[in-house]
Amino acid sequence: MLVYPQIDPIAVSLGPVRIHWYGLMYLCGFASGWLLGAWRARQPASGWTSEEVGDVIFYAALGVILGGRLGYVVFYEPARALADPLWIVQVWTGGMSFHGGMLGVFFAMWLFARQTGRSFFQITDFIAPLVPPGLFFGRLGNFIGGELWGRPVSDPSLPWAMVYRHVDNLPRHPSEIYEALCEGLLLFILLWLFSARPRPRMAVSGLFLIGYGCARFCMEFFREPDADQGYILFGWMTKGQMLSAPMVLLGIILMVWAYRRRERSA
Repeated sequence: MLVYPQIDPIAVSLGPVRIHWYGLMYLCGFASGWLLGAWRARQPASGWTSEEVGDVIFYAALGVILGGRLGYVVFYEPARALADPLWIVQVWTGGMSFHGGMLGVFFAMWLFARQTGRSFFQITDFIAPLVPPGLFFGRLGNFIGGELWGRPVSDPSLPWAMVYRHVDNLPRHPSEIYEALCEGLLLFILLWLFSARPRPRMAVSGLFLIGYGCARFCMEFFREPDADQGYILFGWMTKGQMLSAPMVLLGIILMVWAYRRRERSA
């Protein structure tokens, strides 16, 4: 059994300037997306330039931050936002919603498509494999912050069960690590290999929605529900599962539509 290491949320402190681990993880996520996208852009017939990759990552970053924060406020803590409006902009304290960030990125990609003349799904097919590394770093940020811990394990002898002393003395699943590996590393490998060959337009985007939706839905069984949310439906379904299930359905629809149309991505 392991004990959660209490980690200072501030990575670097230089006088009044404090750099939080949470922010550094987001920076690592955006940097990894840019590096992977730039590498893909240099491949023959990619249809992208390094400059365009930088622009689309900038748009995506704005969508992630604004959409992620607003999504968390709307989906999880609207009452707190009404009581303390300034809390909404305190992103460094934690509190981001993947589903809100995804909607924010969709809107940002729509704007980018209008400005560049590309199709919406041409853009999302390109950036979909670049997203999971950011999810990986984001979940590491959750772990460092000691948040989103797992449910108590059924077998206390589980070697990687972890006690979060700031929560209680029960051995729990380190669900942040589970999510980093499944929603981040494994999903990245799946999407990177799948998109390495030409696919019908929308297929990569559809696979991302299916892959993330399934991974998140399953990981929620190991993650402790938010205290103010609990179980929403049927006595076992969490808010994260409610938001992820439609992603899987939409992803299936896109995949079926993609392979029926057979329009090759450029």
